[in-house]
Amino acid sequence: MKEDSNEHIPVHEEFTYVCGAATQVLKCGPWKDLFQNESSPKLLFLVLPGNPGLVYYYRTFIQVLYSGLKQQYPVWVISHAGHCKVPYGVKMTEGIVKETDVGKVDDVFGLRGQIEHKLNFLRNNVPRDTKLVLIGHSVGCYIALEIMKLAPELQILRTVLLFPTIERMAQSPQGKIMTPLMCQFRYIVYMPLYLFTLLPERLKSFLVRFVLRQQCSDENSLAATVDLINIDCIANAMYMGSKEMRMIIEKDSNIVRKHLKKLTFYYGATDPWCPVQYYEEMKMEFPDGDIRLCEKGFRHAFVLETPKEMAEMVTAWLEDDIAGL
Repeated sequence: MKEDSNEHIPVHEEFTYVCGAATQVLKCGPWKDLFQNESSPKLLFLVLPGNPGLVYYYRTFIQVLYSGLKQQYPVWVISHAGHCKVPYGVKMTEGIVKETDVGKVDDVFGLRGQIEHKLNFLRNNVPRDTKLVLIGHSVGCYIALEIMKLAPELQILRTVLLFPTIERMAQSPQGKIMTPLMCQFRYIVYMPLYLFTLLPERLKSFLVRFVLRQQCSDENSLAATVDLINIDCIANAMYMGSKEMRMIIEKDSNIVRKHLKKLTFYYGATDPWCPVQYYEEMKMEFPDGDIRLCEKGFRHAFVLETPKEMAEMVTAWLEDDIAGL
């Protein structure tokens, strides 16, 4: 059996507070602090996750992406606020505190708060002269577009939008199922989930692996799912989901039009969250845009099965942008 060379790529893990909320960051590359290291590359790849926004779902993805970039640029993924389980005894990283970080964001666990959470992280952890490539997945695509709208001072070179849930979420096939669950029956779901969290760790791990054995082949994603079985993570993820159903209605055509040359859209051919109809309408509205439809059978939750293949594809898309630096 061939050994996966990407497993040897070092990943630095940090737990910090952003907008007063516990946040986990995974960083590929030796550049842990872009402010203190003068030799840091002036380009950062930042992954904005879907929901749930646990970073370990994306560990394999960022390792392969970092390798594909010849290990020349930092590749980070940031969790959503409150979508992490801080291990007992772990020291929280002291981040740089600026005026933008004074006070906590109202409703940081909601969708609007999660956007402010990412903006705050960028302003306090990324130097102004650093160029950015944003890679959004699912609701992370919505957050990426909002960042482009709200922070025009950021030097965003390219934004890659994977399986973009940027419109009509509640009307999508999956949204019709999940909207009542997220918005009306959320608290009813908490009780059985809470009881499940009380099980011994080894039993929880066994049950997760047994249930997902046919759907998840990525070991890091299995570990992330086990971590998700925490009542705080679950409650924060479901609350954020309820806000997504209510707030993500019309796509922001103005921001797409303004930054079209910087955007790459990738829609799934069988995605219940953003059906092919959404792709066709986007393609019709923006015929000159880089708007692609998956031909490889990747699922919406690509991190469970094909993170390596997805990262290799994204790397190929970005070759021209990097060559122009």
